[in-house]
Amino acid sequence: MTLADLVDAPHEIPLDQLDVSDPVLFQQDVVGEHFARLRREDPVHYCATSRYGPYWSVTKFNDIMRVDTDHKTFSSEAKLGGIAIQDMQGGEGALELEMFIAMDPPKHDAQRKVVSPIVAPANLTLLEPIIRERAGTILDSLPIGEEFDLVDKVSIELTTMTLATLFDFPWEERRKLTRWSDVATATPETGLISSFDQRRDELMECAYYFKGLWDQRINSEPKPDLISMLAHSPTTRDMPFMEFLGNLMLLIVGGNDTTRNSISGGVLALNQNPDEYRKLMADPGLLPKMIPEIIRWQTPLTHMRRTALADAEIGGKQIAKGDKVVMWYLSGNRDEDVIDRPDEFIIDRLNPRQHLSFGFGIHRCVGNRLAEMQLRIIWEEILKRFSRVEVVGEPERSLSNLIRGFTYLPVKLHA
Repeated sequence: MTLADLVDAPHEIPLDQLDVSDPVLFQQDVVGEHFARLRREDPVHYCATSRYGPYWSVTKFNDIMRVDTDHKTFSSEAKLGGIAIQDMQGGEGALELEMFIAMDPPKHDAQRKVVSPIVAPANLTLLEPIIRERAGTILDSLPIGEEFDLVDKVSIELTTMTLATLFDFPWEERRKLTRWSDVATATPETGLISSFDQRRDELMECAYYFKGLWDQRINSEPKPDLISMLAHSPTTRDMPFMEFLGNLMLLIVGGNDTTRNSISGGVLALNQNPDEYRKLMADPGLLPKMIPEIIRWQTPLTHMRRTALADAEIGGKQIAKGDKVVMWYLSGNRDEDVIDRPDEFIIDRLNPRQHLSFGFGIHRCVGNRLAEMQLRIIWEEILKRFSRVEVVGEPERSLSNLIRGFTYLPVKLHA
């Protein structure tokens, strides 16, 4: 079966041959039809052959919740494969990293606790005016009525500034964080890297750069930035080097890719749904509901993966110990049995927080409130300045089955 068949005719593929993991399906934004078929015909679906080996797809909201909240049966451990459909250890391109999102308790809980104060309510209150000032500076620098790339000029710039603040990273070099974030999830076919060896070399460069910051801060008074927190905590100060790099990658990608793609995705969604855009302009008070709807609609992380520690049953299917289980958040966020009119972008939903984009259970996104705050602030500042952010060309999407993102989105601003 050709790639064109995969993209164009999900209903003609024999069910047992349906493989929703092909990154091209996500880049061309056609994977939704494949997920709709699985939710209808085989909500817990076994794919025997894929580039990532055999795996189970869990595609409905409540089944995903069942897996996500049962960490005793379904492991995130890196040594067992980790948290993505691509195994974290062993196999081509594997970086052999460890990070707290790819750990089970008690080690997961201890390491997560070290960094969680940075996104506690009190610290978010301190961050809000800083992020707002930067959002204003970014927006005021943009041309009115001229085409530019929203991804580069707004989405990446705001989230990279925030990330640099969280790390207390050298300001003039902050775009290194953007590059390392992109490289961390890239494959040679994306064009971002030429080989897996190049990716490893760039990420080792990242690790040694941060080791320089670490060495400065471990010998200084503790400060409220992520590197100081990790360096001064008894739980993390003696991490092995590849675990140090793994946790860096987690914080960089988690703090950058997800929010930046939700910013871009929200602009696109409003342009694709002009009635909703008019509704927002007439009533900016709808922003608190629109923000979680953007995050549901975009689902910036398409999936998380677990490995079964014991035989288990999900949705009537028998999962064997050792099986790879993929929770497709993107599919669960379109589950009509749980979410009303899930294929519509509705900025005044009655229950907009009913979505899976942040995960559930012990691995629920630690920075979810920071992500929502950045989205809220950028939209509050946009609404103060512009009557419309108009998409003027086709978006270009990431070639990835994990990060649901954009590499380019041409827009014009209307005063």
